[in-house]
Amino acid sequence: MSTVIASECRGPAFRFNAACLSAIFWKCRLFEAANPENANKRQESVMPMTRKLAAEFIGTFWLVLGGCGSAVLAAAFPHVGIGLVGVSLAFGLTIVAMAYAIGDISGCHLNPAVTFGLVLGGRHPAKEMLPYWVVQVLGGIVAAWILVFIASGNGSDPVAGGLAANGFGDHSPGHYSMAAGLVCEVIMTAIFLFVIMGATDKKAPTGFAPLAIGLTLTLIHLISIPVTNTSVNPARSTGPAVFVQGWALSQLWLFWLAPLLGGAIGALVYRFITPGKGVTEPGY
Repeated sequence: MSTVIASECRGPAFRFNAACLSAIFWKCRLFEAANPENANKRQESVMPMTRKLAAEFIGTFWLVLGGCGSAVLAAAFPHVGIGLVGVSLAFGLTIVAMAYAIGDISGCHLNPAVTFGLVLGGRHPAKEMLPYWVVQVLGGIVAAWILVFIASGNGSDPVAGGLAANGFGDHSPGHYSMAAGLVCEVIMTAIFLFVIMGATDKKAPTGFAPLAIGLTLTLIHLISIPVTNTSVNPARSTGPAVFVQGWALSQLWLFWLAPLLGGAIGALVYRFITPGKGVTEPGY
């Protein structure tokens, strides 16, 4: 690369003028276009891991507090409750907001299944998966703790009410079976990852990925809240389960297994059907 640049700007009459700077700029841009992996590596090195993890913690905290908080505090509020549609929108809006806020910092995964799927899809380095999982789960737990504190402020017991925890069988809002819950969570998460992969592809229209992803999560909740209370996110499920304990912890395995399996399926199917499409840098 340096040899190419030098050839543009040498000679006895060489002066470091605007024309030379322009030549250097465009040669660098052409080199990056031909070698996108170098640009990705440079971006990873510029953004410290601590900042990525802080962003994931904050984003997941807001997702769980905003989504589960709307279910616990506002869904059935007398006369003006937001109901199922309102809760679905709340989850989608948290994703839209955080994708625009921290997408260029951490990629705004906020979900172990998303991180897992993006690693399998070639969109995220595998070495960052476990640290992302840790802060995502911690963000969910802290959000659930704050929600317990707020919701108990009127003398009620939000933990006894389930704290919007995910469940199947007797703990499913519609009393759906374990098999129904498993299939539902796998399919919903697979579609979620498929949309994420497509919306963040470098050939997709720029700037609209947060809307596509947030609206998809809204639709997922509209479909599956009656089945499992909608997880598609192990961190979202783990936060409330830690405080509800009992049945919520005993059923938590399904809300790790199904989303991770679904995330893998969605990402791998996208890679299979779009072999000629390029990948994007992390973020939206």
